[in-house]
Amino acid sequence: GFQMGLLIVACGDEGLAEGFLVEGDGPFPAESPVTLADLDRLYPLAAGKAKEDLAFRDRARKATAELQNGRPGYRALWTHFVAVSREALKREYGDLSVDFDLWNGESDADPQMPEMLAHLKATGLLVEDDGAQVVHVAKPGETRKKKLADGSVIEAPSPPPLLVISSEGSAMYGTTDLATILDRKKALAPDLALYVVDERQAEHFEQVFRAAYLAGYAVEGSLEHLGFGTMNGPDGKPFKTRAGGVLKLRDLIDQATDKARERLHEAKLGDDLPAEEFESIAHKVAIAALKFADLSNARTTSYVFDLDRFMSFEGKTGPYLLYQSVRIKSLLRKGAEQGLTPGAIFIAEPAERDLALTLDAFSAAVSDAYDKRMPHLVAEHAYRVAQSFSKFYAACPVLVAPDEDTKRSRLALSAAALRQLEIALDLLGVETPERM
Repeated sequence: GFQMGLLIVACGDEGLAEGFLVEGDGPFPAESPVTLADLDRLYPLAAGKAKEDLAFRDRARKATAELQNGRPGYRALWTHFVAVSREALKREYGDLSVDFDLWNGESDADPQMPEMLAHLKATGLLVEDDGAQVVHVAKPGETRKKKLADGSVIEAPSPPPLLVISSEGSAMYGTTDLATILDRKKALAPDLALYVVDERQAEHFEQVFRAAYLAGYAVEGSLEHLGFGTMNGPDGKPFKTRAGGVLKLRDLIDQATDKARERLHEAKLGDDLPAEEFESIAHKVAIAALKFADLSNARTTSYVFDLDRFMSFEGKTGPYLLYQSVRIKSLLRKGAEQGLTPGAIFIAEPAERDLALTLDAFSAAVSDAYDKRMPHLVAEHAYRVAQSFSKFYAACPVLVAPDEDTKRSRLALSAAALRQLEIALDLLGVETPERM
């Protein structure tokens, strides 16, 4: 896309693309001329310059079109961009315990483009519009009010046509998204495809999905956009760094890990553990804080980023749930040391009843989360279990209960609460430590 054109021109202007800008088939340097730090630095500079310098913008557009048309030197340079970026992605996602079966990007759908464009033209779906080529996706009579530059208001198709080829001859986001659907149809033939992307892209995906249905690349209703809200700063706008840039995932993880170490020391947790185990716990606490903060909010809503609040061991936070899990593990270990094992559960106290009823709601919470595509329902249940267990623990002594059967019953309730907490947190991608 245009971002790659911007980077190619910016690298050339800074002398970082020597050996790649020449005409011909190469050979081209095998070693990357850029690092991730270079790309991080150059892209915002190039994007800003393109808004002010029309000549620079046009050079970037030309580079984009030549890249897409297969210019060998540009393709070789772009391959290095991809490799450098992918390694960073694998590292960051690895820290979140996330991996993918396929590491496909937009470009992996490129081989489908000629066939797709020919098909769209042959079926009459791809039409010219003011020098560009588009697919009209609005149904007859579907319109919306559109305000023009002169202040007048007209009726326009809703949603607008999907831009497939720009007037400069470049493929657009919609083009590669559509080609990806065709590629997936051939390779995977999925019954359902879920697109987990920012809510602000809703109209784009409506255009793409409608085009895919019209072209026969997917069955009506088999493509679903799961839009999510944004992580905002105190001003209520999408979070930025102090310098005004987008916060990198690497920086977010590092900030959270630093804060986790600080909070653990403040709470006198893990001070007596070996340094390596303490670091492992700090990392788990950090990831729990980040993931739970994000997934405990309804998917479609935005929330304010507040690392101090997310990292608290009290309240509705990931660290609080980890603390409760570790607390139960400690209780079960002490019971085992005394020769006690969980036994048959019988309910005698209100707090026992409350915990049992809370545990009973787990299946419904998971089913609702799946049906509604709303992970926060699992997060809500995990928090309710932690709260119910805390009340139960305070009201119903376990290891000093009056008789053996009561001890074993309450141990069994505790073990059930732990199992549910760990399953719920695992569904949210959060790992619990053995101790703190």
